[in-house]
Amino acid sequence: MVAAVFHTPLPAAAGSSPSLPSLAKAVPARAEASMAKPAPLAADRSAQRSPFDWRGLWLKVVPPVLGLALLIGIWAMVSVTSSNNFPTPWATAQQAAQVFSDPFYQKGPNDQGIGWNIWSSLKRVALGFGLAALVGIPLGFMIGRFTFLSRMFNPLISLLRPVSPLAWLPIGLLVFKGAHPAAIWTIFICSIWPMVINTAVGVQRVPQDYMNVARVLNLSEWKIITKILFPAVLPYMLTGVRLAVGTAWLVIVAAEMLTGGVGIGFWVWDEWNNLNVKNIIIAIFVIGLVGLILEYVLVKLASAFTYEEVKS
Repeated sequence: MVAAVFHTPLPAAAGSSPSLPSLAKAVPARAEASMAKPAPLAADRSAQRSPFDWRGLWLKVVPPVLGLALLIGIWAMVSVTSSNNFPTPWATAQQAAQVFSDPFYQKGPNDQGIGWNIWSSLKRVALGFGLAALVGIPLGFMIGRFTFLSRMFNPLISLLRPVSPLAWLPIGLLVFKGAHPAAIWTIFICSIWPMVINTAVGVQRVPQDYMNVARVLNLSEWKIITKILFPAVLPYMLTGVRLAVGTAWLVIVAAEMLTGGVGIGFWVWDEWNNLNVKNIIIAIFVIGLVGLILEYVLVKLASAFTYEEVKS
């Protein structure tokens, strides 16, 4: 009697939970649904949503911005406290917008836009620097290659290299009888020393084993220079070229201030004669920007030909 009571199934009431057989059928269905559409893992979700590199932004962007803000802040303080009507950053920016609105105007031989003045200075730098490279790089190879020439030219280089660039300008005016060739001569004589010295040092630092192999193979002097010395010396040579370009760009501004004509240096001096301090400040930033671009291009060129040994 008791057994019959416990084995009799109870009727399901309305709204009650489903019976065990229905739950048994529902569980495999849910399992199959979960197997058909797997949930994305936490690693996959993190890979899809990569975090922003705030540290890289801080190290690359924020320090230069802070440095520029510091410069502008000091500039603003000087302009406010100065009694000589020193231009403010905002007034200089407005003047720069006006200057660069038409940088290539021409109203006469000595009244041209800042674009033409920069172009004239770059042409003088390119000509003087090119002549210095044609003379300085082969001379550096010979000085580094031959001990006799090294002992012959080292005293002359040590004597002439520390001479101020502007000291060579009167010699150029006396010899060439013109301001334009005198400026090119000044650039030439000041740009040649970094190329000579760096090229000679590079030749002297070529491993002796390379030269021993050249003697064993009985290579000619031309093949030694082109096949052995030139590839090894190229990074040193490009370093000298980079230093020479920086020196040439510094010299041309000072030379043009004294010789006149068309050029960024003459433009600075002419604006000083007109007491236009805003344009002088604009010219300072332009000179720095052009020098920065030249430096960046040559650094990239030098890094493309510089090979580092791979450490095992």
